[in-house]
Amino acid sequence: MRKKHLAACTLAAWTLLVTGFMLLARTLDLEIFFVLWLIGTLVVVELVSGHFATPHYLRVQKLVIAAGVMLFGAIVARKVLEILAR
Repeated sequence: MRKKHLAACTLAAWTLLVTGFMLLARTLDLEIFFVLWLIGTLVVVELVSGHFATPHYLRVQKLVIAAGVMLFGAIVARKVLEILAR
């Protein structure tokens, strides 16, 4: 199996695992799901990436991660503003 397919399968399994635990806990929170998905994506990309050559799909995935980190920063900023408003 190629690294590309292995990474996609691993990320899908991680997402299903997170969703399963959230359903079992009866806590469906989109922000928590997003943060856990981002952590899984970061781990998978770090494990799959090569040291000397970066395939095209990893470059695209790193752009998705950059957008995710910016969205994570927006979530954190909103939570901080909620706490300060109290």
